Amino acid sequence: MPAKSYLMNTLPTYGEALDTGDAEMLGLAMVDRVARVLALRENNAATPLHALPGLAKELGLASLHVKDEGFRLGLGSFKALGGAYALMILVQEEASRRLGRDVAIDELMSAEIRAIAATMTFACATDGNHGRSVAQGAQLMGARAVIFVHSGVSETRIDAIARFGAEMVRVDGSYDFSVAEATRVATEKGWTILSDTSWPGYEYIPGLVAQGYTIMVREILDALPQTPTHVFLQAGVGGFAAAVAGHMALALGDERPHVTVVDPANAACLFESARLGHLVKVDETRPTVMAMLECYEPSLVAFRILERVADGFMTVEEEAAPEAMRRLASPVADDPAVVAGESGCAGLAGVLAVLRDPDLAAKIGLDADARVLVINTEGATDPALYEKLVGRSPEAVLKGEAA
Repeated sequence: MPAKSYLMNTLPTYGEALDTGDAEMLGLAMVDRVARVLALRENNAATPLHALPGLAKELGLASLHVKDEGFRLGLGSFKALGGAYALMILVQEEASRRLGRDVAIDELMSAEIRAIAATMTFACATDGNHGRSVAQGAQLMGARAVIFVHSGVSETRIDAIARFGAEMVRVDGSYDFSVAEATRVATEKGWTILSDTSWPGYEYIPGLVAQGYTIMVREILDALPQTPTHVFLQAGVGGFAAAVAGHMALALGDERPHVTVVDPANAACLFESARLGHLVKVDETRPTVMAMLECYEPSLVAFRILERVADGFMTVEEEAAPEAMRRLASPVADDPAVVAGESGCAGLAGVLAVLRDPDLAAKIGLDADARVLVINTEGATDPALYEKLVGRSPEAVLKGEAA
């Protein structure tokens, strides 16, 4: 792995405490609220945390655990936690304003609150998974959802959003174009923009989305036998990585793990922002197979958090994702098989890339004492593409069938 593809965090804010607002947003008290909202939804059990001792031994690590968000809330992605949660909190806040009293979380499913939700329209742009979460949340609350998708979103992913009753709007160009168009139309029509990325003057709602992700960290820390020493977190605009790394820093303090943020080389907006010391929009060159991470400009809030709590930033090449998918689909020894989508396995792809550079691995302590955590952020959300890249269907992988 070329040395230029890993960057130690040398930003002036590195190691500083989170901003007060960010610490409150990602703090321990807020996870309790996320848990109460999550309890109102179907299929709300914690997702599996898989130990992979066979692969850990093969890689020369003390342990390797994979949190499998492919089972989250029936949507197949960690993003099921964010968009729907933010939508439900926004309905709660609007109902409290209209009724002139504090509306409790356990009132959200009442006819009175759902009648208020029915007057609200939520709009967002998506690569697939965030839009599905917003659409499911809108259906649950009886609200209207309008989802903007760019030209790179597959029909399979579009259909998966539309089945929740959302109105779909196709936009030419990349994810960033769809964000701009969703924002323009929603502003003109007076709809609520429910984005998972942030920009100057628009931070509160993306903060709610990130807040929804923090329940993953609680589940992980409750299930792990020991706290991890290293965590590799994939990034698109950075909301997921910021939520996990930020909450871990608050929950674990000095015991927090070494955090590496992983970008696709073809959409390395966080890596380049860290390299240059300020937010940058990278050029759109070639698309990446890691489609859920194909973002060219970081979230303002996410970068503000990660510049403080991320220890390193790296990129992985295109072939790294299918390799990691196949590794998880073909377990070592008695390890369980894990169905990881092409974006979901990017954290593991980062681990594998670092281990190919012994000097770098030694520099960050990725050795025989390392307890590594990665999060499979999505399952096979595009089953046809999964089968093309892995050589077997998701069902065959879980049944242990050979290629």
